[in-house]
Amino acid sequence: MKVIKYLVVFVLFIGLGISLWFYYPQYQIYQLKKHAVVVNKNSDQISYINYYRNTRTSQIHHLALGDSIIRGVGAGKNENFVSQFSNKLAEQTHKKIEFQNQGISGITSGELNELVQEGRFDDSIKHSDIVTINVGGNDILRIANGQNILTVIQSYYQLQSSFTKNLSDITSRITKLNPKVTIVFLELYNPLSPDDQMYPLADKMLPKWNLNIYEVAKKLPGAIVIETTKVINGDNLQNLSPDGIHPNPAGYTAISEQMIYQFKHQLRKSSV
Repeated sequence: MKVIKYLVVFVLFIGLGISLWFYYPQYQIYQLKKHAVVVNKNSDQISYINYYRNTRTSQIHHLALGDSIIRGVGAGKNENFVSQFSNKLAEQTHKKIEFQNQGISGITSGELNELVQEGRFDDSIKHSDIVTINVGGNDILRIANGQNILTVIQSYYQLQSSFTKNLSDITSRITKLNPKVTIVFLELYNPLSPDDQMYPLADKMLPKWNLNIYEVAKKLPGAIVIETTKVINGDNLQNLSPDGIHPNPAGYTAISEQMIYQFKHQLRKSSV
């Protein structure tokens, strides 16, 4: 009987460990979101929208760096979220928005970091008010391509570490070149259907990845993480293009609207 009791306790501990591994990142993200500065009537700070509305310059410069999501694959030329968000921001702030879309399809965080460190975007960064970054999806796709699930899981820890370092290096150079810039990150979303056998695992591992983005953003004086997972998920597959990975025009519209919503309801962390 003692052996059976020990086995039961052991199984319970294993189950608890697995649960913590899967669900603790979700709790950490929840806490980071909870402590994000939210607009309230008694605050002396102002929302991102009002900050840019009140700025003395007549133009706002928006630079977007990253992968095919930035580029707008899955939609027409003017239907990507960079264009849509910039146009919506112009309407909200009554300012002219000059935007540059430097999205490169297939790029990984390491490759983007190399370009940033080489100075490819230095001039644009120095003159930007907002820099939007979306990268990391191709990091995962490259290790997942042709690999079995065990190999992917084993590589996941190392991949998260290298991704976080790349993202930190990218943002460090950006803020060094332009200390007053606002950096906008996008969460990585799960494009799989709930009917896909890999959906539950992807849905559990995704928060661990996105937590890295929130942790990098937390260390920056002016940064905001867009909750992309609210508008593209298993309940909103209609926002995906036929390839099942990239957003379609409606998906990019939903992302841009989520960006505007957060710009209205979140405050700048400091007067950077």
